[in-house]
Amino acid sequence: MVPELRRAYNEAFTEERYLGLLRDLDAGCDGPIAFRISETPLFLSQEITRELEKAAWEILDTVTSDGYLRQTGRAVPAELAVPGEDALPVFLQIDFALALDGGRIVPRLIELQAFPSLYGFQWVLDRAFRTNFDIPSGMSPYFSGLDETTYADCLREVIVGDCDPEQVILLEVDPEQQKTRCDFMATEKLLGISTVCPRDVRESGGRLLYHRGDKDIPIRRIYNRVIFDELQRKGLAFDHLFRRDVRDLGAEWVGHPNWYLKISKFALPFLHTPYAPEAHFVSDLPEIPADLENWVLKPLFSFAGLGVELGPTPERLRAIENPEDWLLQRKIEYAPAVETLDVPAKAEVRMMFAWKDGRPRLINNLVRMSKGKMMGVDFNKNKTWVGGTLGYHPV
Repeated sequence: MVPELRRAYNEAFTEERYLGLLRDLDAGCDGPIAFRISETPLFLSQEITRELEKAAWEILDTVTSDGYLRQTGRAVPAELAVPGEDALPVFLQIDFALALDGGRIVPRLIELQAFPSLYGFQWVLDRAFRTNFDIPSGMSPYFSGLDETTYADCLREVIVGDCDPEQVILLEVDPEQQKTRCDFMATEKLLGISTVCPRDVRESGGRLLYHRGDKDIPIRRIYNRVIFDELQRKGLAFDHLFRRDVRDLGAEWVGHPNWYLKISKFALPFLHTPYAPEAHFVSDLPEIPADLENWVLKPLFSFAGLGVELGPTPERLRAIENPEDWLLQRKIEYAPAVETLDVPAKAEVRMMFAWKDGRPRLINNLVRMSKGKMMGVDFNKNKTWVGGTLGYHPV
C-alpha cells in the first residue's frame, strides 16, 4: 500500500533473510511454526490505516450495543452456554478484506469473533521481522500509542491483572497438538503463565487447581482459548469448567466462553454499514438472489472456514434443514494489491481489540496473504509470499 516501502523491501529481499526470520520465530516459540509465514509484512498507508480503524470501531460499537446484545439469545445454544457470563467481552477480532472500490483500496468485513487471537505470537513476529529485514522505525504494528514494551504491559494487565502469574492459566484442549501452539509458547514467555489442558484442571476443596512441578496451584484467572466446536467434535464436556460458574471456585474467565458465539458470524446480518457486505440468515431471506455466484454460504456454528461454500445453488439453499443456522453473505473480491516477486497477493487484515476496565482498546493487527481463491491453506499450496504476517502503519 506504500509503493516506495514495498519496492525497497522487495529489492532487498533474500531467501537467507526469510530463513533467518523463520529460525527466530522457531526459537521464540520453542518449536516450529505449524502454519506458513509470509515472506513479507504489509505496509499500510496512513489513509487505509485510518479507514481500517474507522471501520473497526464502527462495527465494535454496533456489536456491543444494547440493541444488538438483546438479539443474541439464540446465538448461544443451551447445550453450549456457560454460567457466569461477563457483561462485556475481553477480546474482539474484526477481519477485513482489502478490496477495490472505484479504484481505491478499501476495507470490507469478512468475519468477526469475540475471542482471543495470536496476541503473543504477533509480538514475536514483529521482533523477528525487525531483526531480519529493514523495517522503518516510523512504522508499527501497534495502535493506541503502544510500542513493543507497552504492548506487552497491556497484555499483562488484561490477562494477568493483579494476580501472581503462576495462578493464571492459558486453557486449551491438547495444546501441544494445536496449530496455534506457537502463540501459547510466546504468551508463556511474555507473561509467565502456564498453558494447561482442561484434562489437567481438577476441583478440590472448592477451588480449581492444576499441577506444576511438585505442587498443586490454585487457579485465579483462566485465559480461555478453548473453541467449543472442538469440544463438540471430540465429544468432550469438562463440566467442572464449562457447566459451573467458576467464580464459585475462586476463579474468573479472561474472555468468557459465551462471547465466542455471541459476537461472531451471528452478528453479520445486523451490521448495516458500507464496510460490511450484505448478509442474511438463510431463514430470513426475502427471496433467493438471482446472482448466487456472487454470494457465500456459511454455517453459523463452525470455525476456521469449515463448511464455507462459494456460489451455492438455489437447490442447496432450499435443502438446508436448519436455515436459521446458516448465513448467506455477499462475496467480497479481494484486491491483488501487494506486489511480490511473481504475481500480486491479496490481503486480509485482522484488527485486534482488548478490554481493560470496561473499555475496549485497539492494540495490534494480524494479516493473512493469499494468491488463491480463498485465504485457506488448501487454496495456496505451492505458492510463496502467502500466509500469516502483520501490517506496519505510520506512527
